Amino acid sequence: MSFYTRHTWRWVILLICLSLAFLGLLFRFVQLTVIDRSFLLKQGDARSQRMIERPALRGMITDRGHYPLAITTRVASIWVDPQAFVANTDNLNTLSSLLGDSTVVLQKRLKKNNSKEFVYLKRHLSPQLSKKVMALHLPGVHSLNEYRRYYPEADVTAQLIGFTNIDNQGQEGLELAYNESLKGIPGKEKVSKDGVGHVIALLGIVRAEEPGKDLELSIDHRIQYLAYRYLADAVTQVNAAAGSVIVLDVKTGEVLAMANVPSYNPNQTVDTRIDSLRNRCVTDTFEPGSTTKAISLANVLAQGKYTPDSIIDTNPGWMVLNGHVVRDPEGNDGVINMTTVLVKSSNVGTAKLTLTTPPNSLWELLHKMGYGQLTGSGFPGEVKGSLPLHKWSDFTLATLSFGYGLSATPLQVANAYATIARGGIKMPVSLVKLQHPPQGERVMDAKIASQVKMMLEAVVDQAAVKAQVPGYRVFGKTGTVRMLASNGKGYDEKRHIAFFAGGAPASNPRLIVMVVLQDPKKGYYSAQILAPVFSQIMGGALRVLDVAPDKSVSDVAPDKRSPDVVPDKRAPDVASDKRVLDITPHKVDNKD
Repeated sequence: MSFYTRHTWRWVILLICLSLAFLGLLFRFVQLTVIDRSFLLKQGDARSQRMIERPALRGMITDRGHYPLAITTRVASIWVDPQAFVANTDNLNTLSSLLGDSTVVLQKRLKKNNSKEFVYLKRHLSPQLSKKVMALHLPGVHSLNEYRRYYPEADVTAQLIGFTNIDNQGQEGLELAYNESLKGIPGKEKVSKDGVGHVIALLGIVRAEEPGKDLELSIDHRIQYLAYRYLADAVTQVNAAAGSVIVLDVKTGEVLAMANVPSYNPNQTVDTRIDSLRNRCVTDTFEPGSTTKAISLANVLAQGKYTPDSIIDTNPGWMVLNGHVVRDPEGNDGVINMTTVLVKSSNVGTAKLTLTTPPNSLWELLHKMGYGQLTGSGFPGEVKGSLPLHKWSDFTLATLSFGYGLSATPLQVANAYATIARGGIKMPVSLVKLQHPPQGERVMDAKIASQVKMMLEAVVDQAAVKAQVPGYRVFGKTGTVRMLASNGKGYDEKRHIAFFAGGAPASNPRLIVMVVLQDPKKGYYSAQILAPVFSQIMGGALRVLDVAPDKSVSDVAPDKRSPDVVPDKRAPDVASDKRVLDITPHKVDNKD
């Protein structure tokens, strides 16, 4: 028997095995490429394809002239997959030198998140630095495109604009108030990644991102800057704890400037003091003191019994009401007319006149003027102050007439004076540029508003002469009140809040400026420390807006032109608005 004959069965078995193997491979090939193709493609895609978010561009915030106040810049963030990254000494040292974090910090971060697939190493780097990191080609290290907010005016507009967090979400100010419209809608795109997580192909945009809407404010950045600058100088000069300033457009109710000191840099919020974050113009309240007298006298005029020239006897300079003494602290003003009551800021005169009116009438007018209510600004955290309604005794009504027993924000006081300036028409306050200003609501007779404005002009001409602005007729009122004691019992005799509210030009009012200084250490008389600040801000703002003068420069009082001349000590705000309660009898002193 030959060799081939003896081993034929082995060849047959071999051929059968090879044939079966070939058929098996052929079947598997058909199965993978035809039968299970759809399933396997889905499984492959699930492991290599990813949906990634495309961040939306946050809307820009500008002033009324489109000057940028908040813009968005492109940045890159570095992240790592701890399971793919080799955390040896060389890699950690290299990353540490570029990212600015120590190797110890990087090690702790990676160790803490070693079970995760995504950990930020450093966020919001410049694109140039991100490229240097990615050029290292370290396994597991990736870059992510993001956006960061930038504020060109920094501390000048800080409390007004606010800021965003690291995820570009509004946290304070108008960034928070308008976050939904500013933030936009992120997009989505499908990408294919390789085994180490690098994007190797863009497979398509599932949803395009929608950029946020731009926000055009009512602010004029030029007026904002000069208001902040002069306020900061004043706070430094008198060593005040804080200060606020508001510039309102009488014609529209728009806020042209709103600034606070101390401030902060919203581009770098690390170590920022909490008390510097709040917008004191809308969050801080105080008893408005003698600024209320203008409204009190308007209420008196509305009864039809008096005119600005009506005579009032304030002798002997004090009066007793329900066991309390109300007095004019600087002495007896004697027999004066109603305008002089406002010029001298007479508590006795204001109280006597108010007690001739129906008890609820002053409260009703204050309420109509906006006290105890929100201004309509829409600013987050704005408070409405308080205007409690009492069963009016002579004493409580008297104290209300010169600004005690209620509280208001600087913005509320500014808006009340804007109402007087526009002839008794109240408008809501707007922080956004208006295309069509509202018509407003009449809350005071036009004739009475005009009379009060003339009386306030006399205050500036005869008493607060440092508030005068060369070339313009100015009207306004000083005020100084004692701060509440830290123990909540009564007032602190050594701490004050000084303020000044006024407008110009008086012949056709365009602007209202309200300035506040809290707890000044070097003097607290408003006519001395605040009237000059008011004059600087008002004068600068009128020039920026190119408002025509309505007064000859030669008509400005000598005291205004010569800083060496000291005003009469009986000027309306030579002392503080305050209520001092003695045991027997009680008395109220309100000086300003």
